[in-house]
Amino acid sequence: MSDAPAVILVRPQLGENIGKAARAMLNFGLTEMRLVAPRDGWPNPDAGPAASGADIVLEQAKVYASVAEATSDCSHVYATTVRKRGVTKPVLTPVEAAAQIRSSAGRSAILFGPERSGLASDDVALARSIITVPINPEFGSLNLAQAVILIAYEWSKGAALAIPPRTDLDPPAPQFELEGLIEQLESMLEAAHYFFPEERAQVARRTLRSLLTKPQWTAQEVRTLRGVLRTLGRDAGAQKG
Repeated sequence: MSDAPAVILVRPQLGENIGKAARAMLNFGLTEMRLVAPRDGWPNPDAGPAASGADIVLEQAKVYASVAEATSDCSHVYATTVRKRGVTKPVLTPVEAAAQIRSSAGRSAILFGPERSGLASDDVALARSIITVPINPEFGSLNLAQAVILIAYEWSKGAALAIPPRTDLDPPAPQFELEGLIEQLESMLEAAHYFFPEERAQVARRTLRSLLTKPQWTAQEVRTLRGVLRTLGRDAGAQKG
């Protein structure tokens, strides 16, 4: 998509994390990955398995020597960080940043820092805005793929991605089928002397009916359970014989 931002991983350390980030990107319609000085070089054999099929992202990934080079064609550069690091820049939530990216002319890029340290102050200085999320101040550590998926998801909300097809549920069973199930079960319970003592029988029957009418059983579910009861009834009869 023409307005889709480039995802720039700055000095990523593990190929596995690059692959997981690629998977997160493709889940939400982002395909352009740029790598700045990956620690173990590129391509990395550990990235493919971790990407779980997001091969197009890895195959098209481009490598750059610096953040400046990786963002040279971008009009809007966002740095993801939980700290401002003393840099005075607009601070946006992922929702605000996604809206801005969609409405702005020109290329956009989002910077993600190395796994251990995050973006350096010099990296943040190259960005025009900062993206941060409300997070537990006592534990503000997100892994690389988590950070990518947070931003990618918010961007995808306005990207008109296809919604997975809904699986239609079977219609609820008609009342006569449910009554047949209840009668069958009560008959078997009567034979097993379940409704005892007599003064508690009415409460037990009412509770049983409430249980069986509450979940909106489908016809198939009713037939399945009745088949189970018939089997149990035959087995009980065979044991007596």
